[in-house]
Amino acid sequence: MTDGTIGGDGAGGAGGASGPQAAPGAGGEGSAGAPGSAGVGGAEVRDVARVVVADDQTVVREGIVMLLGLLPGIEVVGAAADGHEAVRMVAELAPDVVLMDLRMPRCDGVEATRRIRDEHPSTQVVILTTYGDDDSLFPALRAGARGYLTKDAGGEEIVRAVRHVMSGEAGLSPNVQRRLLERLSVSGEGGSPDRTAGAGPPPLGGSAQGVPPRRELPDGLTAREAEVLSLVAEGLSNAEIARRLHVSTATVKTHINNLFAKTGVRDRAQAVRYAFRYGIVVPPDPHRS
Repeated sequence: MTDGTIGGDGAGGAGGASGPQAAPGAGGEGSAGAPGSAGVGGAEVRDVARVVVADDQTVVREGIVMLLGLLPGIEVVGAAADGHEAVRMVAELAPDVVLMDLRMPRCDGVEATRRIRDEHPSTQVVILTTYGDDDSLFPALRAGARGYLTKDAGGEEIVRAVRHVMSGEAGLSPNVQRRLLERLSVSGEGGSPDRTAGAGPPPLGGSAQGVPPRRELPDGLTAREAEVLSLVAEGLSNAEIARRLHVSTATVKTHINNLFAKTGVRDRAQAVRYAFRYGIVVPPDPHRS
């Protein structure tokens, strides 16, 4: 049941927030990494993530709370029916992560995210919404959300996103990362060059699988660091990169720490943008079938 997906928009409008619910004892290891493991920056991630759920639809909210209660390493400490309640609960409960819906009355998810990140920067926000379009995605990321999932996400993907944002990484689903790359390639969102206008350096290679050493890499990156960066841009986790390269996860974390320091990026979302900007990875062609 832990790999079930969250239902779409259910019937029922905004109702009172569900009471805090604690998950069963955390245990086991998922693909998100064992509780208590170190993140990219070496920071220790606490064993159990304290989570607040914010969704205006009672049926959906209660379903999310029920699902999270079955997942290892997650403790639901509160459930809010709108953004105002979410901000208040963060102030009272100091959760690690808020799973935030976008379309809510009184105070929507973008505004609530902005207020939480401004007033309570130790609490991370993962958007959990039905909507994956640009008009929903980019305002949420600009407001400070570190993760973005759609409601077809399974339990394992939610746990992975929660652990990622708690350890300083971005908790973006692979589909969202691809959408981000497509948007960057078409419009140059966030200051990235628009390749259709001929801006920026030519690609270093036609595949994210390897970076040819024929041209000097930017910011003193080594070929291996560029290869790791290209795999980050593909949406792979540290463990998946380690398996792909036949190295340990500790080695992958070292490469990521080094390339983050050299390039000045702070998280995986910025790393994806950097990889596209400097041609380390070629974005997918949105017109290709």
